[in-house]
Amino acid sequence: MGMRIRFGERQRLAVAAIAFTVSLLATVAGGLLRPSDAPAEPADGGAAATAAAPQAVKVDPRVIPVGIAYGDTLTWKSDKDLAAGLDDAVNTGSQWIRVDLSWNNIQPENNGRYEWHRFDRVVDAANARNLKVLATIAYTPAWARKSGCGSDPSCPPAKPEQFAAFAKAAAQRYAPKGVHTWEVWNEPNLPFWAPKPDPAGYTKLLDVTSKALRAADSKAFLLLGGLGAVGTDPSLGYVSQTEFLEAVCKLGANRMVDAISYHPYTYPYLPSAKTSFGTAMEQISSTKDNLVGVLAANGTPDLPVWLTETGAPTNGPGTATDGKNFGSETTHVTEEYQAQIAADTVPAAVANPHVGAVFWFADQDTGRDKDKQRRSLFYGLRHYDGRAKPALEAWKGAVTAYERTLAPASAPAGPPSTSAAG
Repeated sequence: MGMRIRFGERQRLAVAAIAFTVSLLATVAGGLLRPSDAPAEPADGGAAATAAAPQAVKVDPRVIPVGIAYGDTLTWKSDKDLAAGLDDAVNTGSQWIRVDLSWNNIQPENNGRYEWHRFDRVVDAANARNLKVLATIAYTPAWARKSGCGSDPSCPPAKPEQFAAFAKAAAQRYAPKGVHTWEVWNEPNLPFWAPKPDPAGYTKLLDVTSKALRAADSKAFLLLGGLGAVGTDPSLGYVSQTEFLEAVCKLGANRMVDAISYHPYTYPYLPSAKTSFGTAMEQISSTKDNLVGVLAANGTPDLPVWLTETGAPTNGPGTATDGKNFGSETTHVTEEYQAQIAADTVPAAVANPHVGAVFWFADQDTGRDKDKQRRSLFYGLRHYDGRAKPALEAWKGAVTAYERTLAPASAPAGPPSTSAAG
């Protein structure tokens, strides 16, 4: 999702309304709806249903990265606000941050110059706080986009080799600063690969980019671009996460990376909820068609699944659900229920042995209360004006509780190839 929701918020709401209708029909057909057999919603949070109360989830002692995803916000903040944003990660016990390393920002002109200062500030401030950085490399400057794609930075580059050259330059600059974890693009199964997903085009970009990153950074740990949890819908330009993963695996993409990325927005369900239809979290490994099954069928059953975005919005068009009551206009959650989701996210992720990391999106809202036309603006642990939501303390509680389950003096570390470098 990131911070670049430009396409079809109105269309997503239409999908949400359809999903609610399906949920309600299932309720009528099945009698009283129980949390254990409630229908699932699209992972962008379209359908709402009765959600189970938070359940204690037994966590194992696996050590996985836990962090906060900031999208493309930190590079534009003042020094004061940048410090405040990263201090939230530190104060909640999160040891990682996920941030956009946007080609569009760094090389806006085709003049051979890179404006690295935009990202230098973020990396330096993170290092000062011992925070590890997951850099999402994406978004094309106007001069490098495919002809006719328009003004959207989500357009893929006309020449993938130019994108790979940027990625190589980024790795050469930031690997010495401790950045070794790279996510190649964001939600390529949605129109974040504009104007519509293209598994072959994305795999070609990943091929040349992965080679460039590894050539520049011997410790590089590479992630497939985070897959949005949606159903296939050609009218919206959506390809389901499993269908897209299957297509790129057939082209060898799973053998170009060290992990895949996934964005399981489960609201209005709790992340640990069990349903007959399968929530976005269940679609990792529990449903009939799941990500791990696709990986196994294509020869990489042990490839971990990094949850590089998950969360829930507290404002937007429509109405909010408290996890118990809902209607056809429900599109977001109350602040109190967002806190329940935040508290449930870490234990639910750790409980799945296929999950390799979990990141909450986002730290702070990017919209004011009057900006209700887009729920994408309201995923923060804080309001636009900096006031904390209950979810901030809930996330802190979940992270610190998880860390207490680890061995003494242990803390969430990096992937195997990067842990030594931090």
